[in-house]
Amino acid sequence: MTRTLTTRKLTRLQTLFTGGAFALASILGTTTPALAADATPTHDQAAAVVQQVTAQNGPQTAAPSEQELHPLPITAEQKTFTPTKEQLENAKAIVDTAKEMGLPPRAWTIAVATSLQETNLKNLGHLGAKNDHDSQGLFQQRPSSGWGTAEQITDPHYATKAFFEGTKNNRGLLDIEGWQDMPLTQAAQKVQVSAYPNHYAKHEKQAGDIINALYGTGPYADLAADLR
Repeated sequence: MTRTLTTRKLTRLQTLFTGGAFALASILGTTTPALAADATPTHDQAAAVVQQVTAQNGPQTAAPSEQELHPLPITAEQKTFTPTKEQLENAKAIVDTAKEMGLPPRAWTIAVATSLQETNLKNLGHLGAKNDHDSQGLFQQRPSSGWGTAEQITDPHYATKAFFEGTKNNRGLLDIEGWQDMPLTQAAQKVQVSAYPNHYAKHEKQAGDIINALYGTGPYADLAADLR
């Protein structure tokens, strides 16, 4: 799905490219003559790198490394389980959307772990009397808080983009300065503003294992064979 990059999105992308675009381009074998190694890229330069990398290399096909998924030590006690087909499909929707947006594997891990905490990776509609206010979807976003309509936030693609980009009234992950270097639970909490800010930490390993399954590696690889 192609979408024109907005000024707001490019401003956030500058954070990713500064000090990182050249490493990415080098890894993927992409030449970026328009950028100098010690310069902060402009909006146009950032967009050019996105387009060039995508055109020449396409989406990432190799499984991400452990360092890419978990750049910081995992210190919290971890919760693990065997995922269902539904959960793997929802994880794939999150990862595919993140890849379309040109985001690195660390962003995928944060998003999948966030959904594991919020809904156990289930795309929940309104649960009636059991519902938490008007929260719905993979990330339990709320229409009344400006995350989108009920139809939008139960669309995994829309919900994931909103988690990353935010909305007019809500910050997304890419709005958080330094999110790449934060502990996962801290980055997730800055978007979700949960009453349980440390609970995202326990899902980090599971998130990584589920992502790896989509690439045919890790303990759940066989379960995701038909999703590759």
